[in-house]
Amino acid sequence: QVQLVESGGGLVQAGGSLRLSCAASGGTFSRYAMGWFRQAPGKEREFVAAISRRDLSTRYADFVKGRFTISRDNAKNTVYLQMNSLKPEDTAVYYCATTLSVLTAPPTTPGEYPYWGQGTQVTVSS
Repeated sequence: QVQLVESGGGLVQAGGSLRLSCAASGGTFSRYAMGWFRQAPGKEREFVAAISRRDLSTRYADFVKGRFTISRDNAKNTVYLQMNSLKPEDTAVYYCATTLSVLTAPPTTPGEYPYWGQGTQVTVSS
């Protein structure tokens, strides 16, 4: 059973930066595609970024392109989300997710990810 634990969330002013981490255990990390999603109060969970299992490709939601960067360290079983130029509308709970996807392009919909972390809160003040 794969387990994911997110960390790195917090309170930051608009324009600031945060780096989220997601540590995975219980599986062969390099075999998994990894994704980040977020959910704001009253809204549906939405895709943020994803990276394929061998770092072959990345995908981003349009609203984070140029500001967020997803990366992975297979030696540390960890995926990261570097978030720069944060905006108040980025406030949400951020979730890490993983799937045994063999596709070159990693999935971008929540239903394609069977394993999820507990989430970490990111709050951006104006």
